[in-house]
Amino acid sequence: MKLYSMPSSGNSYKLRLLLALLGRDYERVDVEYQTEALDQAHESGALPFGKAPALHLGDGRVLAESNAILCWLGEGTDFVPQDAFARAQMLSWMFWEQNQHEGVIAVRAALLSYAHRKPEATPQRLADLLERGTALLQVMEDALKGRNWLVGDAISLADIGLYAYTHTAETRGGFDLSPFPALRAWLDRIAALEDYVGLDG
Repeated sequence: MKLYSMPSSGNSYKLRLLLALLGRDYERVDVEYQTEALDQAHESGALPFGKAPALHLGDGRVLAESNAILCWLGEGTDFVPQDAFARAQMLSWMFWEQNQHEGVIAVRAALLSYAHRKPEATPQRLADLLERGTALLQVMEDALKGRNWLVGDAISLADIGLYAYTHTAETRGGFDLSPFPALRAWLDRIAALEDYVGLDG
């Protein structure tokens, strides 16, 4: 397998984390913003939807979209619940991550982290994203109160998918996580997993 991965992107990182936890071997091609490697990946057609990540299989098939790749990699593993309703709950969190969470938490971090996004980082937009993002983090806090994982009694793809941008929400996005003790404990549990790798790992 060959993974076209953007090193600074949570969407790419969630795949690197799952692959590490599964102990899967793969070739990694880094395609960071504003690099020749990214330009080459676009020109070669390596990124089907024009963005990373993209997973190229040995038989020539290519899979895009981070959560679709998570589902494919997680098929048949303990990261996907056997119960049909629990699987649907897992998917609902993954859809929420892309539809709600990523577009706020990740966007605020991007505006503060990437030089080419600085013109978009107006005080009003940053304040709006901070307010909306704090409400989304509260949703996660409420769901994690009294439980270790988002779905059932074990870690699932829902946790992997949401960890990616949540664990840097404070350091890169400027969100205050101190009001969310259950969320912070959840972050610590994932970081303590055997074979865990960080964003820069």
